Amino acid sequence: MPTGVHLHDPRRQLFDAAERLLLRDGPIALTSRAVTDEAGCAKGVLHRHFVDFDAFLADLVLDSAARLEEQATALRESAGTGTVAGNLTAALTALFGPVPVAIIPLITFRDELRKRLRQTTPGGGVAILGHVTTAISAYLADERDLGRIASDADLESVTLSLVGGGHLLSADRAPGPPSEAAVNRLVTTALAGALPRA
Repeated sequence: MPTGVHLHDPRRQLFDAAERLLLRDGPIALTSRAVTDEAGCAKGVLHRHFVDFDAFLADLVLDSAARLEEQATALRESAGTGTVAGNLTAALTALFGPVPVAIIPLITFRDELRKRLRQTTPGGGVAILGHVTTAISAYLADERDLGRIASDADLESVTLSLVGGGHLLSADRAPGPPSEAAVNRLVTTALAGALPRA
């Protein structure tokens, strides 16, 4: 694309291109040239908007984490409605969608990216997993306050079981994402000792 062609939202176009590359080819495929080629723009466009490629990747991760915040808000707003297991099943499926799951190995793969994320955000070195953990923990605390989780439940252990198990279920998406039944089985098992006793 000639450099004189106006891009309506170059940052978004570059992020979308990077996400497509991540989903199709994995983190090893992400280079500045690959991203700009995928976005259909000149390489200089990326460097006009970001200090360097690691700064671009850090903003890509933070953009994805910001979108997780919307899902975290929806999860917290579901407290007291439906069932705890049903709410968590839906949340884990959404929070561990294809893009967040693809970004996790990118963070693991690039030391400089983790370093930049730590400088930007407390706990940023595990950005996506940290956001999911915070969302699940806050929701469980809300449900405990409403009496739908036992007052003596070990919320930290339940949260870690849900986040770790949800990530493992979603990490290898071949031939596709985990079934709702598989996620629900994980949630039901993790909650077994945390629900109020009759």
